[in-house]
Amino acid sequence: MRILHASFLVSNLEASHRFYTQALGLDAVERPDLGFPGVWYGLEGGQQIHLMQLPGAGGGSGHGGRDRHVAFSVENIDALVLRLEKMGVSHTASRSGRRAVFCRDPDGNALEFVQS
Repeated sequence: MRILHASFLVSNLEASHRFYTQALGLDAVERPDLGFPGVWYGLEGGQQIHLMQLPGAGGGSGHGGRDRHVAFSVENIDALVLRLEKMGVSHTASRSGRRAVFCRDPDGNALEFVQS
């Protein structure tokens, strides 16, 4: 099995879109009209991230490693950390000692990035 997509509920699609494109460097892909606002992003291997602006958005706080989260493989963790810092996005290094970083998107969804 493999993950086809991960979906996140967001309360402000514009702010979330800015985070996923500017902080994470993702590109939006075509999305059908589903009757509610959203954006899809393409990842390698045909995987996707789906943002959906629906009632009930809002995640946790603090270090994301002990929360529901999605982990992504990245080639250069240092470049990602620089982009996060430039945008003022709080992040923490993995407590395991791995080359990994946790942050949260504008709605508190926890994200993990591991250098591969």
